[in-house]
Amino acid sequence: MKRRTLLQMLGLAAVFPLVPACFRAQVVGEAITPITPLNKPHTEWRKLLSSRAYQILFEEATERPESSNLVYEDRAGIFICAACYLPLFESAHKYESWTGWPSFIQPIAGHVATKIDFKMIWPRTEYHCVRCGGHQGHVFRDGPSPRGERWCNNGIALKFVPKDEQLPALRS
Repeated sequence: MKRRTLLQMLGLAAVFPLVPACFRAQVVGEAITPITPLNKPHTEWRKLLSSRAYQILFEEATERPESSNLVYEDRAGIFICAACYLPLFESAHKYESWTGWPSFIQPIAGHVATKIDFKMIWPRTEYHCVRCGGHQGHVFRDGPSPRGERWCNNGIALKFVPKDEQLPALRS
């Protein structure tokens, strides 16, 4: 019985340093102007979004690969959060990852926050819109140089605004 107790304590000691990482959100980069988070209840978002968009953005679901036309979007422009319209990615940082989801080298500085996700048992880095908290996707360390990051995004969680069009006003 004492050996079992010792092994349990050693197991907890090994996992204990990871616990704080599960609860903190790290904002990636530094925004030119600080982004003020929205305190909009989920019932309000549910009224503004399709049921599938709501599931992905606020229930952290994932769309099927190849289900979004944004995978093939190659025009110049900006990719914005489908919920609050905050710009998240520039088209210059999009690339074809052959995964079936829109993928980017990096986000716009200060516009996304990351946290650790254990839903697939193995820890992954999940990222959200820093303004509305909408789930966008996951960051993987298998991207192209120089950063080596693949910001794999749900297409339904984004909207594309071509370079020659004006960005929509942020939702409040």
